[in-house]
Amino acid sequence: MNQGRANQDRDARYADAARSYGAAIERLARGYEADAELRRDLVQEIHAALWRSYGYFEGQCSERSWVYRIAHNVAVTHLIARRRLKRESLAGLDEVELLPDSGDLEQEAAGRWLVEQLLATIHRLAPADRQVMLLYLEDLSAAEIADVTGMSPGAVAVRIHRIKALLAKPYAEQGARA
Repeated sequence: MNQGRANQDRDARYADAARSYGAAIERLARGYEADAELRRDLVQEIHAALWRSYGYFEGQCSERSWVYRIAHNVAVTHLIARRRLKRESLAGLDEVELLPDSGDLEQEAAGRWLVEQLLATIHRLAPADRQVMLLYLEDLSAAEIADVTGMSPGAVAVRIHRIKALLAKPYAEQGARA
């Protein structure tokens, strides 16, 4: 196959994937980056890496797993680079705590507060735990998450269970206050 045809094929495959998974990439970026401007940069980085990846993608796994693997690898690299710049400490599941209340929760809708708490907690997770949770929130099965992350399906299932319990805390506390 000549180089021109190969580039056209890569462009077409990327365009299809961008249409199919664009919204998921946006959600994934929101899970990794809280700052809106940096999030736009991250989305662009993911799309560029995805386009490049079609030069060597040969169907080793499903396209969906491939897209998520590329996106998460770029996002984790972005997260690590940002952490070096900010020196923000990330926590494992045993160490993470929910962020303190902002003080004026009465003025915010309860649903918005819970979503913000959820995202804030996810932003504080270590990259491996964050990756598992974001893939779970994208409705991937434990086997698909294992395919993306390289973990065993059993290890993924255990992490999902632990993270869900951690993330359910503010909902339970909010319900107890009501």
